[in-house]
Amino acid sequence: MAAGAPPQHGDMAAGVEVERVVEALELLLRQPAGAGERGDGGDDDSWAPETLRGNVAALEERLRREPGWAALRGLRAAVLAGAPGLGAAEPAAEPRWAAAAAALALLLCLRERLAQPPAAAAARRPGAAPPPAADTLSAAQARAVRRALRAAVALGLGPWLPPGAGTRRHGPRLLAAAAALARLATHPALGAPLLARHLGPLLAALCLLGHGPPEHTQGVSEEERAQCREALRHVLDRVYQPLAVQELLILQGGSKQRSASPGEDTKPALAQAPAWLRRLCGQLLSERLLRPNGVQAVVRGIMEGTGAGGTGAEAAAVDWRKCDAVAKILAACPQQCLSLEDYYKLVCPQILDLLHIQDKVTARQFQRVATTTLLTMAKGHPQLAEKYLLQPMLAPLLRCSDAAEIAVEDLSAGTVLVEEAELSSCVEDVFKVYVVGNDSSSLLLGSLQSVLGVVFSLYSFTKQNVSYLRSPCREILLWFLEKAERAVSLPVLEGLAGLESSVRLLHPRCQLRVGSQGGAVVAVEETISDEDEALYQKVSSEQRHMESLAELLSHCQKSGLAGDFFIRCLKALTHVAAEDEAASRAARPSAESLLEPEQHHAGPRRQLLVLQLVAVLCESVSDTVFTDVAQVVDFVAATLQRACVGLARGAGGAVEAQTLSMAMGLVAAVLGGAVQLSSSDFAVLQRLVPVLEEVSCAHPEPLIQELAADLRIAICTRGAFAAGTVGAAAEHVLGRRPGPSRTSGAGAAGGAPHPSTASGSPSASSAPEERSAPREPRAADPAPAQRSDGPAAAPLPELLLAAYDPQVPARAAALRTLCSLIKQRDPEALRMQEKLLQVFLENLQHEDSFVYLSAIQGAALLSNEYPEQILPALLARYGSPAQGAAEPAATRMKLGEVLMRVTRALGDMVFKHRDALIHAFLRGSRDPDSTLRASSLSNLGELCQRLGFQLGAVVHEVTSCLTAIAKTDPEAEVRRAAVHVVAVLLRGLSEKATEVLRDALRDLYRLLKHVAAAETDGAAVLHAQLALQELGEAVRRELCPPQTLQKRIVVLP
Repeated sequence: MAAGAPPQHGDMAAGVEVERVVEALELLLRQPAGAGERGDGGDDDSWAPETLRGNVAALEERLRREPGWAALRGLRAAVLAGAPGLGAAEPAAEPRWAAAAAALALLLCLRERLAQPPAAAAARRPGAAPPPAADTLSAAQARAVRRALRAAVALGLGPWLPPGAGTRRHGPRLLAAAAALARLATHPALGAPLLARHLGPLLAALCLLGHGPPEHTQGVSEEERAQCREALRHVLDRVYQPLAVQELLILQGGSKQRSASPGEDTKPALAQAPAWLRRLCGQLLSERLLRPNGVQAVVRGIMEGTGAGGTGAEAAAVDWRKCDAVAKILAACPQQCLSLEDYYKLVCPQILDLLHIQDKVTARQFQRVATTTLLTMAKGHPQLAEKYLLQPMLAPLLRCSDAAEIAVEDLSAGTVLVEEAELSSCVEDVFKVYVVGNDSSSLLLGSLQSVLGVVFSLYSFTKQNVSYLRSPCREILLWFLEKAERAVSLPVLEGLAGLESSVRLLHPRCQLRVGSQGGAVVAVEETISDEDEALYQKVSSEQRHMESLAELLSHCQKSGLAGDFFIRCLKALTHVAAEDEAASRAARPSAESLLEPEQHHAGPRRQLLVLQLVAVLCESVSDTVFTDVAQVVDFVAATLQRACVGLARGAGGAVEAQTLSMAMGLVAAVLGGAVQLSSSDFAVLQRLVPVLEEVSCAHPEPLIQELAADLRIAICTRGAFAAGTVGAAAEHVLGRRPGPSRTSGAGAAGGAPHPSTASGSPSASSAPEERSAPREPRAADPAPAQRSDGPAAAPLPELLLAAYDPQVPARAAALRTLCSLIKQRDPEALRMQEKLLQVFLENLQHEDSFVYLSAIQGAALLSNEYPEQILPALLARYGSPAQGAAEPAATRMKLGEVLMRVTRALGDMVFKHRDALIHAFLRGSRDPDSTLRASSLSNLGELCQRLGFQLGAVVHEVTSCLTAIAKTDPEAEVRRAAVHVVAVLLRGLSEKATEVLRDALRDLYRLLKHVAAAETDGAAVLHAQLALQELGEAVRRELCPPQTLQKRIVVLP
């Protein structure tokens, strides 16, 4: 190749000025007169044959005649002597080739000039800018050079390189142009614009000359072809690799075009390249891939063309077809690679590096390509993918697991095994590949299962503090539990809880520590000499693991995994009970060896873990943990089996009886219509028949025996026959009282018997015959549609009697039922309003909050229905106790709450009772009890706030009372309440304050200023300051109302 050993023209080039060469290039590419300047873009008029012919002639004339161009003429002659292919051109016959050859010659002259070493620089002044480098071009010169390069490529290579990489036989000219351009590419100032803008044509020419068929390269020797091949590799190694990949893909041409999807933008298809060129480009692309950082170069070369790093990056990330195509390219082993394993060994680390791209714009593309490539390799060659992709990615987590090969015992305490950055990067990579990739293949699930225990330990650790690793760890765990088969996920959950050894947890000598950047560090744990401290740390760690596991299961309730695991724990609890029974019956030898405690250590530890896990799950899981009837049946079966084990060993009590009653009540609710049952659900329920039969035969309580037998009959008949006990148990579970038809044969106030009542009542065991006698009449009860299941089903006299029941739940339930009757305006209840009021007032004195709050609600509801009759009685009892008996202050405060509820319910109608209410509260503010005084003031403030404009002249009495109390009351609590009333009154009246309190504003202002200045109680002073702020804002709104801009349209006559 002519450019292979270029001659040196140092002395001659040194005498040529860069400006002279640039002037010659501008003369050669001069536009005709009248043509507009177009810069570097498009085919302009200066490339017309006539213009080129005139420009070449003018250049030759200038070189011959101008004395100042003699140095350039000599350098040009020397350059043409080294490249004879550029000199054999006739401008008259072939103006385009003549112009291209002249431009290439001048560019080679410029290269020789720029390659000269700089002359000795003169001493520059202090503070002056340093001189530019010898090969630096100005902006105008660089623009002229770019235009000359474009002309040289378009005129020198373009005519001989039509689509398909050339079919004409002009080998010498193509060789001369390609050689000149390849030589220009070796200089930084000229090679940068050449390779950035014209790399494709140059590569096409070199490919054709070095590797093309002989019939296309006639006149080119074998030595020149070898030089072209060497120049091709030199250019490819020198250029920016993603750009080289792009150009090689373009040269390789398009494949068979697929049909465009509806609505998809169609792009112009690439021309089909010859077979030899496709093979050559594929070989060159494979070489780019096998270079260091070749994977990233290939990915960037393919993806950057779609807008990576610019405005089209988001659209490119969505183009999943392109990402998948790149993944398939990376997953396929090229022919140049000797073995598949060598290719994986070279490429897989680079694929993992794609996950660590920091640029947010291109990170999505690279992450998708890397994830898809990894999944494709895992499907094609799982062994190699696990060895070179998954294992290196999971290495930081495997290094600190309990199955790690590293001898942690030999390391000193505090040695860091996994740095924070390494652990964070590993967790993020696992999240990207597994969760975002979302491919639930057996290889991925199996590899993730090997580190799941470490991830869970890290998740449990991050819950103790703020860490960015918590969310990815939780998503990884939830993804595995969701994608894995139920037969795999349930043992994994047991392993995470410490019940099984199937999961590799964190090494016992490893410890997680908080990282400096919000992550975590794995280090060797320091040995704790104190046994109590070590035990405390172990128990605390297990408790955190249990809570973290319960939190994870709270996210798995919809899939049913939480319910299945809860049932599995209950079955394990049954085994614990059976093991205890077997252990208690087994005869232990009198003399035990020292090894026997160690042998029996695992059993009790597992039993304690099961009990702890069940307790945590019972506290954390919600009532929607069971998603179908099958889970409910499994839950009931586990509960009944545990009860049978307890019955077998003779253990039983109130708790066991209530649990058993709850389980059978749940079955009764299912059979009673709580869910819509299908034939398959009844087939599942059949699994309960043997257990129910065992309970009906073995349980000592007749009522539970009866319910178990009735449930078994209902299941066997598929609900066709259901005894009364089944319906009563279902109503009890669903929170409804049985109707009169259910209670006709059962007793006065007990209602239909249900198991929980039987197990919890002391009299249940003493009279089983009485409660079990009405069984046959209940079987003949009317249809469910005729039953009364409302809260008012029980007779009113029984409710009044139950309102005095010594048992708090029974009394509160009766009061609630009476309240419901009043809400429903039951005629019988409203006729007994005086009796009901007496019941409510007497229950106000009860100390239990559930009772007296129900009484307060009932009295308020009754007063709202009959305010004319009830309200005066309440006011009289609040102000002056009946018959001279001194009411406790607590009871009078409860009456005040009743009065305020009535006030809220009456709304504007409270004006009729304004005077009576205000006088009652004013009298209460003078009571000897300070708590009652404060309560009365609070009620007075809310009443005045609700009255508003209806307060009238009474405002003076209220103001005088508040002023006197705030200044003279000995108790700070009461003074505080008085000031607080003023603040609440001003805040509640808001904009109406200046109108409602117009005559009392001055007195209130003076009172607040006095309190703020003289009061010793800090809370009272604070209330006064807040009230002053409210008063100031109210007055400010009155004096300076806000200005509002309004548009007014006036129609002129």
